[in-house]
Amino acid sequence: MNTRRRVWAALAALPLLALGRRAAKAEAPPSPTGGPGETMLTVFLRHDETKTVDEINQHLKQTGWFRDFPPEGVTVVSWYVMMGIGQVVTLRFPAEKLRDVNRLIEGEAWGGYRTEFYPTYDYRGLYEQLKKKMG
Repeated sequence: MNTRRRVWAALAALPLLALGRRAAKAEAPPSPTGGPGETMLTVFLRHDETKTVDEINQHLKQTGWFRDFPPEGVTVVSWYVMMGIGQVVTLRFPAEKLRDVNRLIEGEAWGGYRTEFYPTYDYRGLYEQLKKKMG
C-alpha cells in the first residue's frame, strides 16, 4: 500500500477509534461517588480534648446535632472512629447541598469538635482496573 493510501486509511479509522473509546468509558463500573452533580466530602470531627465525651455529647444534644445531622438529601457513606483523633464521616450529596452541610456543622458541631473538610472521590473501582491492567 502506498503512503497516500495509508494516510487515508488511518484518517478513515479515526472516527471508529473515537467510538471505541466512548464505548470503553460507558462500560466503567458505577462510582459510589454518585451521578452528575453529586459530590463527596470527608469531614474530620476532631474531639475537643478539653471536654469529656459526655460533655461533647451534651453540647451536641443542646445544639440539635443528633436530630439534624445529616441534613435532608445528604447520605452518610461511612462513619468511623479514629482513636486519638475523633470521627471521620464521608458524605455524598448534590453539589448544591454543600452550604447546608457546612452551616449545620458550623452551627451544631463546633464547640464539641474541631472540623476539617476534604473533597473526596471513590478510588476502589479505578484501583481494581489498574490492578488488572498492571498485574
